[in-house]
Amino acid sequence: MDGNSRRNGTTTVLVVGGVPEDRHAMSTLLRGAGHEAVSVATAADALRELDTRLREGTLPDVLLVDVRLRDMTGFELCRRLKAHHVLAALPVVHLSAARPPGGDHRRSLDSGAETCLSTPAEPEEIRTAVRSVVRAARLRSEDQALIRRLTLLSETIVTVQAARSLDELVDAAAEGTARLTGLPAAVFVLGPEGELYRGMSPERIALALPDRAAHDAVTQLIGRLGADRAVVHRTVVHAPLWPAGFFRPGVQDDARLVLAQGGKAPVCLATPVRDSRPQSPADEAGVARLAQATALAAEPLLMYQVERHVALTLQRSFLPEPDKLPDLPGVDIAVRYEPASRQAEIGGDFYAALRVGDGVLAAVGDVVGHSLEAATVMVEIRHALRAYCVDDSDPAVLAERLDRMLQRYHPEVTATVCLILVEPDTGRVRIANAGHIPPLIVRGAGGADYAKAHGPLLGLGLAVNRPTPTELFLEPSDRLLVVTDGLIETRGTDLAVSMEGLRAAVADAAPGVRPLCDMLLDRFGQDREDDVAMLALQLRPGRTRP
Repeated sequence: MDGNSRRNGTTTVLVVGGVPEDRHAMSTLLRGAGHEAVSVATAADALRELDTRLREGTLPDVLLVDVRLRDMTGFELCRRLKAHHVLAALPVVHLSAARPPGGDHRRSLDSGAETCLSTPAEPEEIRTAVRSVVRAARLRSEDQALIRRLTLLSETIVTVQAARSLDELVDAAAEGTARLTGLPAAVFVLGPEGELYRGMSPERIALALPDRAAHDAVTQLIGRLGADRAVVHRTVVHAPLWPAGFFRPGVQDDARLVLAQGGKAPVCLATPVRDSRPQSPADEAGVARLAQATALAAEPLLMYQVERHVALTLQRSFLPEPDKLPDLPGVDIAVRYEPASRQAEIGGDFYAALRVGDGVLAAVGDVVGHSLEAATVMVEIRHALRAYCVDDSDPAVLAERLDRMLQRYHPEVTATVCLILVEPDTGRVRIANAGHIPPLIVRGAGGADYAKAHGPLLGLGLAVNRPTPTELFLEPSDRLLVVTDGLIETRGTDLAVSMEGLRAAVADAAPGVRPLCDMLLDRFGQDREDDVAMLALQLRPGRTRP
């Protein structure tokens, strides 16, 4: 419908066809009833007038169309209008002088018109018909607008709830707020330690963004407004209390804020106040619902941030730094640990390199699952491994003991681990693999192959099915590489395909264990959805084969 006529309370009627005297009389009648009347003679004139008004955004509210036009019938004109994606919403009233009128009335309704009046008609009948069809059209338009608004709100809430990080959350909420209100939007989540997460609607250019002082001011303001713990709190903050630049670069605007809290963290949806008119009740309700949904979605993400920080701290405190590994006799070892990207959950990946008698015990493993519990169990496995190898460093014995430990104390947990016992003096290697990706042997002469070492997961109690350790010999130029599946596993790709890609990548890698690890992280380790742990070792020259 025409936005201008809605604001000033008038109705615009386009009168089409009829003899000039009848068009003049009809226009005079409509103006006398308080309507704005525009008259044209033909269907072609009507289409041109509508095309102009469509570009200007001033479409009429209703058409009065004579069914006997010079260039086409009023029925055909109506069918053309109803086939247009925008003009189809315009109500059409046909005027027919036919006697009897029944045939034209049926053809009128078939063409999509709202009604057909027989002429000459009483003035009150015409006024009543115009009022009726305009009221019905406006109700339909309002219903359609409500459906669009509710659909948009539902889509935005689904996107917000699917966010995997607070950065994704605030960006999705800002875009949804902008689409709901038709205004630039900024969304803020205030964390329990005062950290501020900010999202801005896409049309806000990434130039001259607000500085740190502006963010500090918003942090303090949201903290004060959120102190009352109201479920939803609405307010207007006038410039300059609201910092410049969030809606337009360098420009101060009054801000309309909607705050909501789903727990400890307040969420603020902000839009500029561009005129004195208040938000419509429907828009206000939609933004409030979105604020509540954003607050509820933010709470578990904030809790996860805390848990992830604890888990990372736990892992890093127990995994030796790559440059602080103990000096192991006759072996060069490099290790790497990379936590998953910020959007992914923390896992239980680990590595270990221990001196045992005259040899070296190396291990790489992964506790199944992604949680603080996985990281905690990882620490227990590393401690148990260090304790068990004091008495017996045989990989098969260690795998069996770790399996019993998990069954006894963590019966719901499973883990993979690859245990490797290296005798540097002879190059002899014994491997016990419990459900892990087998080690890669990277030959100094070129090429790489996976060791034939397999076995069931730890925690399943399948000691009787555990094969004897695989035995092989390394040359001084050979390297042995063990990784967790987080390095290569990609959703939708078969693991065997990914393993072959890893084998091909290391086949011609530069010499040395550290360059090998760095190359793999550069090639495979970016934005991974899982943690990555790896260990590479190489014999130092000087040992003798028995």
